[in-house]
Amino acid sequence: MRFSSKTVGLASAVITVFIWTGFIVIARASASRGLLPLDIALARVLGASAILLPWAWWLMRPARQAGQKVGSLCGLSPLPLAPTVQAGFLGGMLYAVLAYNGFFFAPATHASVLMPGSLPLWTTLLAWLVLREKVSSARAMGLAFIVLGDVLVGGASLLKAFEGGEVWKGDLLFMTAACCWAGYSVTVRRHGLDAVRATMAITAFAFVSFVPVYLLLIGTGVLPTHLMQVPWTEILFQAVFQGVGSVVISGITFTQMVRHFGPVRSTMITALVPGLSALGAVWFLAEPMHWNLLAGLALVTGGILLGVRQAKPVVVLPNVATAGGQP
Repeated sequence: MRFSSKTVGLASAVITVFIWTGFIVIARASASRGLLPLDIALARVLGASAILLPWAWWLMRPARQAGQKVGSLCGLSPLPLAPTVQAGFLGGMLYAVLAYNGFFFAPATHASVLMPGSLPLWTTLLAWLVLREKVSSARAMGLAFIVLGDVLVGGASLLKAFEGGEVWKGDLLFMTAACCWAGYSVTVRRHGLDAVRATMAITAFAFVSFVPVYLLLIGTGVLPTHLMQVPWTEILFQAVFQGVGSVVISGITFTQMVRHFGPVRSTMITALVPGLSALGAVWFLAEPMHWNLLAGLALVTGGILLGVRQAKPVVVLPNVATAGGQP
């Protein structure tokens, strides 16, 4: 049974928005379930690696059988070493470490505004600096709205830092994580990387760099861990949702969404994520929604929509999509 292109595009959009929204709500809820931030990052990497590394090996098999030298990291990454390290450090390892640590300090409502909301800001700035892309007046105005929204949310927590509050630490980690993912997106665009192969590469880099080092550090007692103190079902859940869901499935569905709707309309669709995740945090986590959060959310969402409303369409090749299909 074959589905129409429209059906596949709509289903991909729904799945992408659902997973991106669930990532924020579930990651915040996981902060009180026993695992430490780096434990969750470990489960994410292992869950994604279980799917993507065998897939990458199978993908490169014809080239290896033909005697070609392909990939890097002992055949785990389908990309050359340089782009694997550059993209993998930002998008595969640093992003996850920063984001999961942020949820242990700040609520999901803050993450809703500061992570997906500030992503267009960092991506535009880095694309301007690295790729020399021009910024239109409409996009500049949209970015100004995003900055105001971020200041309303992050500024309030920063003021409370003088009273001993720690929410500002989470806000800073969220903003830095968004900047890292923007750096990964610009790296993918700079090298013209295939979205699926890029996702495989960043997972391979995290597997060979983060996993052995973290296991060594917790094995020698240098870093704390709760892996032995929680039920195995909790670890399995994190591996499935954070790894298979957030990395593998949303990476594929985001690519399909961009192929059907194009990058501009896809950005408008993902602009739903800040609002939906904030509502999810209020509904499922009983987090308060203060006036500054509502105002910041409105400014960020409006800034995203304003920035892409007059953007010129970009042709997406059959096997290439813009990066960003992973929360």
